[in-house]
Amino acid sequence: MTIPHIMCHRAVVILLVLLHCAKGLALAPDEILVIANGDSAVSMRIARYYCQKRQVPTKNILTVSLGTELRDTISRNDYEKCLSEPIRNKLFDLEFAGKIRCLLTTYGVPYKVGPRGTLKDLESRLRQLKELAKQEKNAIEQFQQKGLAGSVEHDQRRYRLTQLQLEIDYISGKETAASVDSELSMVLFGAYELYRWQPNMLRNTIPYGDFRTLMVCRLDGPDYRTVKGLVDKAIAAEKAGLKGIAYIDSRGLVKNDLPGHIDQSLRDLAMLTRLRTEILVKEETTEKLFALGACPQTAIYCGWYSLKNYVDAFDFVDGAIGYHISSFEAVDLHDPNSSQWCPAMLKDGITATLGAVAEPYLHTFPEPKLFFLELFNGRSHL
Repeated sequence: MTIPHIMCHRAVVILLVLLHCAKGLALAPDEILVIANGDSAVSMRIARYYCQKRQVPTKNILTVSLGTELRDTISRNDYEKCLSEPIRNKLFDLEFAGKIRCLLTTYGVPYKVGPRGTLKDLESRLRQLKELAKQEKNAIEQFQQKGLAGSVEHDQRRYRLTQLQLEIDYISGKETAASVDSELSMVLFGAYELYRWQPNMLRNTIPYGDFRTLMVCRLDGPDYRTVKGLVDKAIAAEKAGLKGIAYIDSRGLVKNDLPGHIDQSLRDLAMLTRLRTEILVKEETTEKLFALGACPQTAIYCGWYSLKNYVDAFDFVDGAIGYHISSFEAVDLHDPNSSQWCPAMLKDGITATLGAVAEPYLHTFPEPKLFFLELFNGRSHL
């Protein structure tokens, strides 16, 4: 699955997706490059199983050396040396050049990449900025002690401090960590800005019209059995069709702001699902979440906002698709006892989900109605 309506890179969002799609948009098996950790027997086993079930040629497995220890995070330097460089070399090989449209990462390949560190040759500038910021903070405290908070000069000082802090963050590498998968979507871009976000070039284009941006998916989860089940359940759903109920959990927000926009998008998704599918739709439109055990035969789920606190309301059918909009829901993807939504939903049987490995900010999440519209239009894969 692509990420059609979010920002690339700084969005720190990963996908765990195995879906079929309409024939006109389908990926051919030889258009998928499977990334496996050659030091992990489980990673290799998953890669081979997937290729067997999806008729992907075994030559399309790229084996990289990432260590025998199961790691969630890879440093920026190791990412470049051990992961992105081998992938680029493979993609530039005559046999694969221009043919690969999708990368599939597997269990054993880290899903978080660390920050870049301080920009070279700007250490002295960073020290200067920190000293200036310290001076502004002291001045602001003095204004507050004198009861002048809110005065023109006080607010000017606060504004200057904000500007200084933004430059400090940029030089020092704050907010340059990301998900491995979102980074790999730009592996063909060469050098690009690592601070915060980059636009997704697949958004608002003709299907797959940008040939540098790659679709990236992941086969991962708490354990081998769960990961293998993603493959099996997707295939089962393709044969029988996705049948069940769509559960959409909005919050009743009506303000003309970003949270209100997302909440309206959830309500629009409920209407869209009724119009475009034969799936029964049930909504929760208050601040409450769906209650424990309240969602049998879940085929589709989308809702928010319960931070790192999964509510086991769902009985997922084979092929079930869904995600929960909140931060940090895939930070501990390999923890079978995690209360985060991604690992918990995978353990409970969902087939396709996505989540953030850090703070993505609300505007970088896929908007519910647009994301599922892509699925209803057949723009998915694997």
